[in-house]
Formats: sequence, C-alpha cells, structure tokens
Amino acid sequence: MSGADMEVPILGKVTKDEQFGWYYSQPLPVPMFGGLPCRIVLEGYDEDERKDEFHVAIANFLSGAPAVLREADKPLFRYYKDFEEWWLEDGKPPIKSADELWRHVRLGAEPMVTRRPKGDKAIYISVECECDWEEEHGLQLVLKNGLKVNKLGGYDGHLTNPDAFADATLEHEIYPAR
Repeated sequence: MSGADMEVPILGKVTKDEQFGWYYSQPLPVPMFGGLPCRIVLEGYDEDERKDEFHVAIANFLSGAPAVLREADKPLFRYYKDFEEWWLEDGKPPIKSADELWRHVRLGAEPMVTRRPKGDKAIYISVECECDWEEEHGLQLVLKNGLKVNKLGGYDGHLTNPDAFADATLEHEIYPAR
C-alpha cells in the first residue's frame, strides 16, 4: 500500500493504493458484523461527483445492527440448500437453522464501497466472505446503500442479480432460484 492519505467523512484518514486507485480506511468495528474490525475500501471515489452518497452508505453500514444480515436468513438458507448434497457427501450433518448457518460464515474484513455503473447507479457495499458449504466461490453479501442485503450467493463481483444474470426481473431477488 502506498500513495496519498486523505480525509473522508465518517472514515477519517484513508490511504490510496496506487495500483488499483482504491482507498483503505484504518480498521473500524462494524456492529453489523458483531464488532469485527474492517478496513472499508472505496472504489471509484476520486472521480465520483456525488461523494456524499458514499458517505451516507458508509454511515448506514457502520450504524447497522446484526439484524440487517439476519433479514437475509431465508435467501442464505436457499444458497446453502443448493450445495447441501456436497456438504452431506463430506459426511457433515445437515444445517437445520439460520443461527447454525451463520456460524459457518466468516465475514470479510474489507467491505468494498462502490457505485453501480448502470441501472440505479446507487452505492453498494460488497463483502467477500467465506462459507463452509461452498468453499470454492464463498459468499458475497451486497448491501444497497449500506442498509439492506440486496444480493447474496457465490462471489461473482456483481452488485445486483440483474447485472449478474442480465435479467431486470431479478431486481428484488436476493438469491434467485437455481
């Protein structure tokens, strides 16, 4: 990491990674993640004309409670069920509850804050996580404006399901059926 330091509202001093042009905050506790210290990463911040929207999304994210993630229990369970047969083939007992399911997730410590380049052009926060039932693709959690999980599933880098599947009808699907 090298480059210039800058002050960003809510985050304080951030450091620019010259290779990618991203800014990294110092580790901050994220209440939504049970207080896990995370370095917030800003992508596309320099050239964005509405930086205030980044600040609002970051404030929302940093003030969210674990209940925000728990609102996505049902889609997360569907994601697990799509891979359950391989989980069971490995001799592991089935996961029966959302509480148990979340214990098999390791939340990522570098949430990426970025603007969606098309569609609503809103600010999204994408978190690359690990999960025990899908080790290859892990778990991507995406929160629109830092408020609510709008997409989850294997990590594909997309911010919305309409972008991932080129299907506008998936706008309100957190995890579409396979």
